[in-house]
Amino acid sequence: MQIKRKFPIAVAVIGTVMMVAALLARVSAQEIDDDVMLLQVDPEVALQVQHDVSPPLSTIARPSKRGAQHQVALHHLSITQPDGEGDLALQLTPGAKLAISNGLNFDGLGSGKFGFNADAAPPDPNGAVGETQFVEWVNSSFAVFDKTTGALVSGPSAGNSLWSGFGGGCETNNDGAPIVEYDKAANRWVMSQFSISSKPYLQCVAVSTTADATGTWYRYSFLLGAAFPDYPKMAVWPDGYYLSWNQFGATGFTGAKVCALDRDSMLAGSDAISECFETSASFGGLLPSDLDGANSPPSGSPAYYLNIAGGALNLWKFHSDFTAPHNATFIGPTSISVASYVPACNGGACIPQPGTSQQLDSLGDRLMYRLAYRNFGDHDSIVANHAVNLGTKNNTHVGVRWYEVRDPGGTPSLYQQGTFSPDSASRWMGSIAMDKVGDIALGYSVSSVQIHPGIRFTGRAATDSLGTMGSEATVIAGTGSQEKGLNRWGDYTSMAIDPVDDCTFWYTNEYLPANGSFNWRTRIASFKFSACQ
Repeated sequence: MQIKRKFPIAVAVIGTVMMVAALLARVSAQEIDDDVMLLQVDPEVALQVQHDVSPPLSTIARPSKRGAQHQVALHHLSITQPDGEGDLALQLTPGAKLAISNGLNFDGLGSGKFGFNADAAPPDPNGAVGETQFVEWVNSSFAVFDKTTGALVSGPSAGNSLWSGFGGGCETNNDGAPIVEYDKAANRWVMSQFSISSKPYLQCVAVSTTADATGTWYRYSFLLGAAFPDYPKMAVWPDGYYLSWNQFGATGFTGAKVCALDRDSMLAGSDAISECFETSASFGGLLPSDLDGANSPPSGSPAYYLNIAGGALNLWKFHSDFTAPHNATFIGPTSISVASYVPACNGGACIPQPGTSQQLDSLGDRLMYRLAYRNFGDHDSIVANHAVNLGTKNNTHVGVRWYEVRDPGGTPSLYQQGTFSPDSASRWMGSIAMDKVGDIALGYSVSSVQIHPGIRFTGRAATDSLGTMGSEATVIAGTGSQEKGLNRWGDYTSMAIDPVDDCTFWYTNEYLPANGSFNWRTRIASFKFSACQ
């Protein structure tokens, strides 16, 4: 149900048609504009399908078994995107030289590394950093590294081996779309992937019992419903673990699904419920806010969801309530105007590579993981990014559009934005985050007809001119192009913040060491701004 109104209100619609009618009557007396408020009468509340505590990971982890090589299908979002030209936020030349110090830079999982052989594309490179470890998870496998030396501590292990002995689809299926997070406030790891090879569709979530990823885990499975749950994303918030999916039915895209999981219960290994809402087919690609830093959000703050559609950012507020679950609310969106843009490749594949006509997928129809949130005390901010065309939608020159939104819990405003494209190469598949002093780092893939797909990053100090990124740094230069009809690339990358110093950025992404297919590797690199101590 959708209604149009001017001023957002916090409302819990708990019961009957009469109550909904009364709410509509109250709203109809207020001024109407083009903002859309989405209300679901009641959250879908459910207990986990099952849960247990695992033996130590070191005793149950199984090596990955290479299966048939396959390209994972991408389900595009059928949501309205702008069809204009021009980019008023375009930055054609890099700004100030980055004042950074580099840390580690080493190969993670990938073809020929640590006995690993890739059978799926894209790899969905994803990683998180804890007190002493870095955990990387790609499609089908994860590994634990020492964050001081980069040495392999554990793995590569099959993704579903984390659920060995658990039973059901979480143990049987190794379907990927993985996310690994570090819950900084609790000093715990959180890992999740979906089970979709057999029904019922499940989201498999595990929370470590200590800060050691090789120890024991509280394991859960949650029922997802009948619609196909594509592109799951997860975030850590003080009152819950928040997730999102793009749902597809027989007629195509049907809308987004968002859920909050009972974090406190999962940290204790107790029964845990989920509270879920669904949007209409007008909205997809929602990302949940992911907390960075030592400061919690302001008291009573909801979790936030953001997407890009119709030439604007759209913000939702999710108030969970695990004491009285049916009081949970999901309200929005509030529309935030941004500079005009054209979605990269019209949402499809157009990224060029040298030596081949094979182009790479842009995922230009959605925001890219993570939606990083930080509370600085005097203000709170969300940073986000997505890929855009430079010029018309038929152009194959792609850059990264990025945003900082402030005061999401009050009157959200666009504090700054920019499109980073300092030369003729395409940049896409970004991930963005902020450190404790407000420096921003943005990592991404880069490719052109002269440059093999590689990994770079840029950033800005908190004192730099608004809307500008500094010079560019290379994590690794690719030395191969992806061939043989394989256009899927990345799906997402990951920029994480070290919880120990709250300054060091850790970035993971993919590259190719030689021309070929299913021969991708990943790289893990760390760095920090000199102003952050």
